[in-house]
Amino acid sequence: MNILADAVKVTLGPRGRNVVLEKKWGAPTITNDGVSIAKEIELDDPWEKIGAELVKEVAKKTDDVAGDGTTTATVLAQALVREGLRNVAAGSNPMALKRGIEKAVTEIVAELLSMAKSVDSKEQIAATASISAADATIGEMIAEAMDKVGKEGVITVEESNTFGLELELTEGMRFDKGYISPYFVTDQDRMEAVLEDTYVLICNSKIANIKDLVPILEKVMASGKPLVIIAEDIEGEALATLVVNKIRGTFRSAAVKAPGFGDRRKSMLQDIAILTGATVITEEVGLRLDTAEMDLLGRARKVVISKEETTIVEGAGDEAQIKGRVQQIRTEIENSDSDYDREKLQERLAKLAGGVAVIKAGAATEVELKERKHRIEDAVRNAKAAVEEGIVAGGGVALLQAGAAVFKKLSGLTGDEATGAKIVEYAIEAPIKQIAINAGLEGGVVVEKVRHLPVGHGLNAATGEYVDMIKSGIIDPAKVTRSALQNAASIAALFITTEAVIADKPEKSAPAPQGGGDMDF
Repeated sequence: MNILADAVKVTLGPRGRNVVLEKKWGAPTITNDGVSIAKEIELDDPWEKIGAELVKEVAKKTDDVAGDGTTTATVLAQALVREGLRNVAAGSNPMALKRGIEKAVTEIVAELLSMAKSVDSKEQIAATASISAADATIGEMIAEAMDKVGKEGVITVEESNTFGLELELTEGMRFDKGYISPYFVTDQDRMEAVLEDTYVLICNSKIANIKDLVPILEKVMASGKPLVIIAEDIEGEALATLVVNKIRGTFRSAAVKAPGFGDRRKSMLQDIAILTGATVITEEVGLRLDTAEMDLLGRARKVVISKEETTIVEGAGDEAQIKGRVQQIRTEIENSDSDYDREKLQERLAKLAGGVAVIKAGAATEVELKERKHRIEDAVRNAKAAVEEGIVAGGGVALLQAGAAVFKKLSGLTGDEATGAKIVEYAIEAPIKQIAINAGLEGGVVVEKVRHLPVGHGLNAATGEYVDMIKSGIIDPAKVTRSALQNAASIAALFITTEAVIADKPEKSAPAPQGGGDMDF
């Protein structure tokens, strides 16, 4: 455990160091992200490996929940386990210690959440993201992106061939399918089909027979409006008829394949239908294309279709239905166990409720590019965590001061439960001590100094000054600090109450082959 924690904790704080990760192929990676370092550590000794894997779990869980705080979680776990095992060796009851640790952590978490200040300005988001990314420019760009797409929006990070940073915003709902035929293009310069004030037909099956399509086409043509068809596929005479009418100028239309596959396709088509006010034409609910009426079609102010993707701008869907769908997707996100499913649901939520922003990151070398992209991804998740649960003073100060407020309330604990609470009291000093050590200062001296400062004041490790942390922009999301403490305490409690460890028996190496008499020279 110590091998892993010691490698990770050198990265903590503004003066933290970087760690180089060797790759079997390609250039090495340089990072200061705790979970990335932890993942790469593999130990030969089976007992050491088990300890390291448990601490990896702390970093991974914190990263999954909050997107940052992995190094803080690792430092806390190391301090809690070390003190816990020392007390167990001295004769304390492990179960009583566990109860004491849990009670102290519950109280500190409640205090942290009560201390948290809601994030209501672009500047605060920029400050939070800047600390995570260790770069003010990245922080400002993330704040700009969140301001544009809203807290439900999705911000993705892509590698760019150009140097520097670019922000690209998507208006409306976008999905990764383009036009079926280039004959639908209306803007030859940009090779896009742009249809304004258009009807939208959504069908969850293949369309090949023109007879199925003619009734609804005639009704749309009579209205004088264009038509966008989104279907599993459009082929044969149905596609040929649409193309011929487009070329002759008698009817403006465009055909797009439906996004996704299987159940995901059904869900996405339903999202598009709710956004545009359409009804998905599918035989599952008894609807057929050849009997479709105009009330099954949706409307949109504009649809832009390129070779690769389609964007629907300002669909005419009912606001209440869109809100209901958004709430349904949120519930699915909360109940999902799969990271992949959660990510896809989050994208669907963004397309309905917010928007999509893409930050394109470029750098001089591949090593720098990968490291920069990773930092930006962490900072995006950090900023989102800040918006969710608010912000607290950074630099380990919030934990220390929340603890100071709480331990007076826990004076009623007795025996080994009180010892368990004391272990937490000692461990919450670890992050601020490590930040000070990484900055070349004496950790114990800094902790004592901060204890006697007003609430919210602490060490700015970048300058060595003691300042009001929130006013100086040294802030952490409450969710990150809370998750780090809860996950560290969870693993520490397991460590302390573990009485036996069972590992694979090491295989003995095969003996050397016997010599062959005089022939073994």
